[in-house]
Amino acid sequence: MATRSLQSLLTGLIDYAGLFPPARLSMQAAVEDYARARMGAHEWVLSRFICPASRLDEFEKAASPLFPGTFATSGYREHAGAGNPWEISVLIDSPGVEGLKKDLARIAAFNARHAQEDAGEAAIDMIELKAPTPSFIDDAIALIPDEIYPFFEFPITQDCRGFVAALAGNAAGAKVRTGGLTPDLIPPTPALAEFLKSCAAVDIPFKATAGLHHPVRSEYPLDSVPGAPRGIMHGFFNVFIGACLVKEREIDDATLHAVLDERVAANFRFADTGVHWRDESLDTTELAHLREAFALSFGSCSFDEPIDDLIKFELLEP
Repeated sequence: MATRSLQSLLTGLIDYAGLFPPARLSMQAAVEDYARARMGAHEWVLSRFICPASRLDEFEKAASPLFPGTFATSGYREHAGAGNPWEISVLIDSPGVEGLKKDLARIAAFNARHAQEDAGEAAIDMIELKAPTPSFIDDAIALIPDEIYPFFEFPITQDCRGFVAALAGNAAGAKVRTGGLTPDLIPPTPALAEFLKSCAAVDIPFKATAGLHHPVRSEYPLDSVPGAPRGIMHGFFNVFIGACLVKEREIDDATLHAVLDERVAANFRFADTGVHWRDESLDTTELAHLREAFALSFGSCSFDEPIDDLIKFELLEP
């Protein structure tokens, strides 16, 4: 049984991104994988399904028979009507402000169709979009309805404080890309640390995407294809515990860099009363609040891979 602090760290931590590399699942395989995970022993770790706006029609066709309240003939019929509505985060992939308007109209139509139980309950309550400039954030926020929470992705290897400042005071979060299919797409520790510090300073929630398949920083293949390049991948313990420590304890740069660079799993310790990294700690109540309000989630193309690592570390039961 997971300790209380580990439960606080992991609850709703993983957004499912099976459509994206390196998994690259078909839509049908991805929605079935997500549905299975929702019924599994570790479903409490799972959060939203991530889908591009341009594939919403395809997603709706494949997933609707699996939504709670839908009585369709499928391998999941015995579970129809059970569980909470599916929560979906949509990746805005139409360009510019006009593209955002178009994708928001698709989202509104989807939500209207699936607001009732007999239509299959599902809701898009989050969007993710790239911000080419800080001014784009202002233009986009003016269009986004209150019931949709946006996360804006922007580059962090240059000074990102202008983007973070544009988010300050708005009901919006930041999105950081923590990896990719080649080593150059993995942000260096100082850039990631500066992003986390900037968000903490002005109380901006964040989510992460790409490259956080494993709990602790280490070297892994960056793709599932033969001969894929290898790289030092950030770990989700490192990123989320580091973020929480900089927000709550205001740890200095050297300490934050050391948390992010930690490669010894045993240096992260989880007790019922709190989580510990070396001499730093957070109590379980603090950690739960920070996860809910600041360090929100990360997208992973596999749900099984991070869970399997946690089982291997004997932190979760199979």
